[in-house]
Amino acid sequence: MSYEYVKFDVKDQVAWVTINREEVRNALHQPAHVELFNIWNLIDKDPDIRVAVLTGAGDKSFSAGNDLKFSTELAKKGLDHNKLGNMPLGGFGGITNPRYRMSKPLIAAVNGFALGGGFELALACDIIVAADHAQFGLPEPTVGLVAGAGGMHRLPRQIPYKVAMGMMLTARRLSAQDAFGYGLVNQVCTLDNLYSVVSEWASDIIKCAPLAIQGTKEASTLGFDLPLEAAFNKTYYWIDLHMASPDRLEGMSAFVEKRSPQWKGSV
Repeated sequence: MSYEYVKFDVKDQVAWVTINREEVRNALHQPAHVELFNIWNLIDKDPDIRVAVLTGAGDKSFSAGNDLKFSTELAKKGLDHNKLGNMPLGGFGGITNPRYRMSKPLIAAVNGFALGGGFELALACDIIVAADHAQFGLPEPTVGLVAGAGGMHRLPRQIPYKVAMGMMLTARRLSAQDAFGYGLVNQVCTLDNLYSVVSEWASDIIKCAPLAIQGTKEASTLGFDLPLEAAFNKTYYWIDLHMASPDRLEGMSAFVEKRSPQWKGSV
């Protein structure tokens, strides 16, 4: 299937999703939201896809967020883009709100500015790898908006509260290096190495058992805000699912026999 505003490619069990609106710094408008929503649905349902990577076209911007020109034109016509029936159920970019998580691991390959909704897309991913010239920020208040696609809630959960509030209340940006220092970014590299570094992260995930990865992600996200005992009780389903899989015995057997495991990814 072809898309107009997003490039989508699957290679070696990795889905590469590239926002392809370089002329507007990869900002998103309604048709792009819908395309991304459909792509995430496809990825989530395809058992042959183990990991998804989200990035932007070009070398300047991961995503500048909301296409304000598009939204302003709608507003001048008296239209609310949230009520047009075009905003997908997954929210901004199809993965922010109310789609709070996906079963497959998501890696953000941040190749430049990640601002506003673009930053919120990165925050919705599990792993962030950033080029060394990347910058992160939530400038919504400077144009009379708020970071309503999850930024106000995800950012204080992913970096120290005072740092997050300082960013959100001033619209100041965070460099890739500072983001790494606060634990927001997993790795910083040169732009030329971004593809290969992200590929290494994806490859390491694929080496692990599919259900173990899915269970780890689901249990971690579901139990994040719960007391420890409640988190254990709520996430036993994922532990039991993995324990019932043939992959459990295969993993242990492969270790003992000093060979690579052959995962089934099913119960």
